[in-house]
Amino acid sequence: MPTAPHKGRPLVLRVSRRVLWAGTAAIPLHNIAWVDAFQLKPDWGAAFLRILKWLVGAFLVYAAIYYGSDGEARLGDGGSPAVVVLVIGLVVTMTELFSSRKPVLIVEMNSGSRVITTLPTVEELRAIAGRIVDAIDNPAAEFTAVVQQYNSRQTNNYGPVVNMTGGRENTGFKL
Repeated sequence: MPTAPHKGRPLVLRVSRRVLWAGTAAIPLHNIAWVDAFQLKPDWGAAFLRILKWLVGAFLVYAAIYYGSDGEARLGDGGSPAVVVLVIGLVVTMTELFSSRKPVLIVEMNSGSRVITTLPTVEELRAIAGRIVDAIDNPAAEFTAVVQQYNSRQTNNYGPVVNMTGGRENTGFKL
């Protein structure tokens, strides 16, 4: 159980009769490829691309102001919205980079799909990972734990918890 409130929606992980239930998703224990709990490090490459996008946005704002004022605008007067855009972009990206190191529990299936959850400490997640591994080896094992759903820009969660490999723009089956 979590010891402190944490961002994300609560999610119940439950092992019952050789099935890991992650919310409403059922995962047969024999389909689990690996389980790990660790501190997820920020994606510096994605952060660099975000900074470049904000820089381009700031340049476009400045260019619009510059051409709208017939070349009279300077950074100190009419061009200051471009500086504001750039500063906001830098602050948002840096805040995300330095606050995004989170403890996560990842359960990956043989298909490559993953269940990604979080709690305030890695120790809590390692205990849950140990119970999942024990349930794989012990058919009679059953347990329930409440975790938090992990959401970030790096995951593509289209259901309650499952992150599908290559799932960008995935809308599922069309019947």
